Amino acid sequence: MSRQQILDAIPHREPFLLVDEIVEWTDSRIVCTKTFSGDEDFFAGHYPGYPLVPGVLLCEAAMQAGAVLLSRHLAEAGGRVPVATRMNDVRFKRMVRPGETIRMEVELIEQLSGAFFLKAKSTVDGKTAVRFEFACTAAEQK
Repeated sequence: MSRQQILDAIPHREPFLLVDEIVEWTDSRIVCTKTFSGDEDFFAGHYPGYPLVPGVLLCEAAMQAGAVLLSRHLAEAGGRVPVATRMNDVRFKRMVRPGETIRMEVELIEQLSGAFFLKAKSTVDGKTAVRFEFACTAAEQK
């Protein structure tokens, strides 16, 4: 999937766009990647001498992948975007360092009206970095 297709699917933009590539995409599942180059500003303070990707950004990256997944479901809703409403059972299992690529797998578990329930897992070299469940609702984009 081209960069433009990602930009067309979600409202996120640099420097806060955390999806580089779509590897696989069905109606209920998406697999995306993001490589952290080491040049990102947050590495300067998290942590000097031992830079790590903040856990909250690992979650955000997976939720952005989920937003791309949901863009197909929201296409007919015109002007609506998914907004996170809940995160459950967040488990951090592995640190992510500069130069590493995360593989984000997000699955749509259930849709109830305008609410979407998903589960996410991000891995590096096959080892789980974070896993969690989250919910989104369709909000008007102004």
